[in-house]
Amino acid sequence: MNVLAIDTATTDLVTGLVDPASGLIAERILKDTRAHNEMLIPTITELLEAAGMAFADIDAVVVGCGPGPFTGLRVGMATASAVGDALGVPVHGVCTHDAIGYATTGKVLVATDARRKEVYWAAYEEGKRIDGPEVCKPAILDTVAGTDVDAVIIPANLAAQLPESLRALPTHSAGPLPANLVVVADLQAQPAPLVPLYLRRPDAKEPAPKPRSSALSEVTK
Repeated sequence: MNVLAIDTATTDLVTGLVDPASGLIAERILKDTRAHNEMLIPTITELLEAAGMAFADIDAVVVGCGPGPFTGLRVGMATASAVGDALGVPVHGVCTHDAIGYATTGKVLVATDARRKEVYWAAYEEGKRIDGPEVCKPAILDTVAGTDVDAVIIPANLAAQLPESLRALPTHSAGPLPANLVVVADLQAQPAPLVPLYLRRPDAKEPAPKPRSSALSEVTK
């Protein structure tokens, strides 16, 4: 079984091909790129070529559904849906933080950049999510998530914004890996509709409704 894994919920663009029985086949991870929309399909194409495969060889798709910023997150989810529809294969959504927290031991906080000077966070114990995901300022993460943890996974550029109680703990940066995205997905279950975890309103605002035209009023009388 060949599973295409995609995640665009963070600044990294994550793609991979995984066989659930034998593990990772190939992966392409573009670090700290904001060009998810421009790079995702070319990266998937390159990934398939490197593995000696074609789109027709994909049996299922797993995609990270966030939490993540609106613009980047929808790129991965829309692409996953399009690939699934075109190939007639199932598409499974997973929480991006679950793929990060899966490989951890003990009690760990996982935080990612939410922009607007905030972080998305979730708490894990032995790789299983026990709280979250939620969004908050990094400076109050100890208040909302607690300090009964052994380590914090957070982007390096945000670690200094943690409260002192959490800065005293081991911290390191990590992102979702294709193999872990597939591991946390229930590939045997009927796929549920993809639901993005935005956790707040998107940055982009809908345009205000235009005033009703007097001419239109005449037509609809």
